[in-house]
Amino acid sequence: MKVKIPVVALGLAAVLALAACGTGDDGSDGGGTSSGGSGAALTIAKPDGAIATESNNPFVGDASAMKLGYINALLEPVGFENLVDPTQETQPWLASEITWNDDYTQLDLVARDGVTWSDGEEFTAEDIAFTYQLLKDQPELDNAALGIKEVTQADNTVTLTFENSMYAKRDKVIHKLVIPQHIWESVDDPATFENLDPVGTGPYTLTNFSTQSVELSARDDYWGGELAVPTLYYVSYNDNTALTTALANGDADWAQAFIPNVDSAYLSKDDANVYWAAAGLGIDAMFMNTTAKPFDDVAFRQAMNLVVDRSKHQQIAREGGVPELTSVTGLPTPAGDDFIAEEYQGENYEVDVDAAKDILTEAGYTWSADKLVDPDGETVTFELSVPQGWSDYVTGISLIADAAAELGVDTTLDTPDSDTWWDMKTTGDFQAILHWTDTGLTPYDLYSDIMDGRWLAPIGEAADYNFGRFDSPEATEALNAYATATSDEDRAAALETAQQIFVEEVPALGIGTRPFIAEYNTRNYVGWPTEDDPYINPDPTQPTASLILTKLTAAN
Repeated sequence: MKVKIPVVALGLAAVLALAACGTGDDGSDGGGTSSGGSGAALTIAKPDGAIATESNNPFVGDASAMKLGYINALLEPVGFENLVDPTQETQPWLASEITWNDDYTQLDLVARDGVTWSDGEEFTAEDIAFTYQLLKDQPELDNAALGIKEVTQADNTVTLTFENSMYAKRDKVIHKLVIPQHIWESVDDPATFENLDPVGTGPYTLTNFSTQSVELSARDDYWGGELAVPTLYYVSYNDNTALTTALANGDADWAQAFIPNVDSAYLSKDDANVYWAAAGLGIDAMFMNTTAKPFDDVAFRQAMNLVVDRSKHQQIAREGGVPELTSVTGLPTPAGDDFIAEEYQGENYEVDVDAAKDILTEAGYTWSADKLVDPDGETVTFELSVPQGWSDYVTGISLIADAAAELGVDTTLDTPDSDTWWDMKTTGDFQAILHWTDTGLTPYDLYSDIMDGRWLAPIGEAADYNFGRFDSPEATEALNAYATATSDEDRAAALETAQQIFVEEVPALGIGTRPFIAEYNTRNYVGWPTEDDPYINPDPTQPTASLILTKLTAAN
């Protein structure tokens, strides 16, 4: 196994000294069992390396505001869906009333009164209508492929009509961030607009951007009432280790990141520290470039699926911090139990090297000096790529490399910086990567992200998902049938087809569960979502983060 690691740039965020972060008004340093006071800043952190150039465009996935998550404190959606507890009803937000028709092809949104934009302009139903009309007129901005057929407005009610049922995409519809018409209607190209002076309805405004940190300040005219936290800092540490240190010593307060040895490294440092891995339907998967060797051969993908050890990934890469991925359908359990087709009930991932070798032999593979040789006589090798500093992913690909070695396959591990890796994965310039899938109210997102033709883009052009360019009209048809079905029976039949394709054709390898991981502390603020009160998912990078920010209150 070869390891290719580039020179690592210094993480500028790692040396930040934000005096207000992690300390209370009483001057405590955040250690032990100290408690803070109101007025302390809140630092929200990620382990992605130095912050890139500024962009506050909510339609561009690699914009700084999207990657760091601060867009969710500036802009707000019409409502919130609780992906931790999908049984809860939709919570209205910028829409005071949210009403679906029976087959989820039409949605009525009543604009909330008394809301103002951060520049003082009144928020109206026109803003909601403009936002969704923009998604209709420029579908390249609609990465959820909502298929909006019509947007109409009558007084303060906006009606959205869809080409198909939105049952499987309800959260994607509801969580679209609403933008101000009076700003964006004059933008020539919304896909490239940097939005350097962002205007939003959210609880905070952008007051400073630098490559070291992003500062947001609480609005004193926020429609949702007074805010407990006066200042937010968004920083990006160089890697998980640096972020863990910051969380442990109180320099960072809220994060969504993997922490090795979470008990000793974080929880034991302060009784106020909290780690919560809320269940969901997302996973970590090994996306494989199915357009080129060796992963263009389903036999090789099937063989790899049989040698990867998911229990080792859970125990070593994730250090027991998340549940193991067991079902061959790729669905996390127990969250996904109700969605597993009858033929796959109780069928779990098991390592079987002999069975993997039998598949390869039957497909024409041979071995020379213990190295795997493909039917064309070429030695099989491949490269695994994940960003430097993502310690769980780096360990994860090392374990996959060990598994490949069981088949006589040599691998190279590539750990570029996160920006380089991001470009590689979207343009298809890789052989294998670890990456997450979205989660949702149903398994649709998991399977769509991996094998849906709606994401397909030629190699060299950016794809939002289906990074491996898995091209299966049958899978695309099944996923579309699931998303547009108007009965439980039709949805079940379509999902069964999609699961069969996932299991038999292995468009990606399910590697591990990906719950909504979050770390935060209660030194200065309480009101966080918890296992006992799972009112929303705790991830600070999601559109639901603004709900949490409005619920926080001073600990003292």
